[in-house]
Amino acid sequence: MASPQFWEDPEEARKILLEAKQIRSWLDPISSLQQRAATLRELGQLLREEPDEELQAEWEREMRSLAQELRRMELRVMLQGEDDHRNAILTIHPGAGGLESQDWAAMLLRMYTRWAERKGFETELLDLLDGEEAGIKSATVAIRGDHVYGYLKAEKGVHRLVRISPFDAQGRRHTSFASVFVYPEVDEDIEIEIDEKDLRIDTFRSSGAGGQHVNKTDSAVRITHLPTGIVVSCQQERSQHKNKATAMKMLRAALYERALREKEAEKAALEATKTDIAWGNQIRSYVLAPYTMVSDHRTELKISDAYAVLDGELDEFIEAYLKRFGAAALR
Repeated sequence: MASPQFWEDPEEARKILLEAKQIRSWLDPISSLQQRAATLRELGQLLREEPDEELQAEWEREMRSLAQELRRMELRVMLQGEDDHRNAILTIHPGAGGLESQDWAAMLLRMYTRWAERKGFETELLDLLDGEEAGIKSATVAIRGDHVYGYLKAEKGVHRLVRISPFDAQGRRHTSFASVFVYPEVDEDIEIEIDEKDLRIDTFRSSGAGGQHVNKTDSAVRITHLPTGIVVSCQQERSQHKNKATAMKMLRAALYERALREKEAEKAALEATKTDIAWGNQIRSYVLAPYTMVSDHRTELKISDAYAVLDGELDEFIEAYLKRFGAAALR
């Protein structure tokens, strides 16, 4: 019996198996949740007919556990953007205000580091520029783990702090700003695959200066990459084979440089979404005096334990953002 045709192509087989694995990663949890819900429904009916305190306590524990699983599944549905599965690179820059804003930027760096630790994610500080007296002038940290970018995209924007300044001898209240931006981390290795069908290869005689060494054969090679219009040519060698090999190297280099330009253009488009680090542009306010409150201006979620938030308790804000904006982003 002949094997299915796709097994003749290992790469195609890998893609199909990966797709099947991804489908199972959705179907298996959903099936498990349905089975658990059905069991708890039956148990609930039994408890109404024959009350039992010990069984009731177990039923309530299972219901809470099921609710948590449903919550995780709901969030997962929100994390289906093109880059949501990637690791993240997070940058922090203080706004105007010197020492106050630099200290606020350092507080944000600690907050995200603590959040990553709580989630079991790996962090790597890529760049850090300390302030002269305290705080930081800039920081870049890589955070790696499952769907990190999908979560942290909720944190892009300007963050505002209101507090009694520890640097003000008169104990006055100060307002500081810092910006947070998040990029999806992509592999730097760019593989340039060239399909022979995309090439037009022309040969011609080298344009030498004449004399006995002038090439009498069509050894020079010109290669046109039809999808991009890139043209390269080589006539330095007397061998057509060597000229073609050199021209192919030149083409790969040209396509690689083009890929880098495209990546930079995508990054520039992301940068264009940044806003001024000042009043009116903040996504979230952290008030430590005269009361404590963290307010997200996009979702209207408010949490009074501001110090817990600054210690990395960000999940409620991230979940609120995903529930409000995640589904819309997929349409």
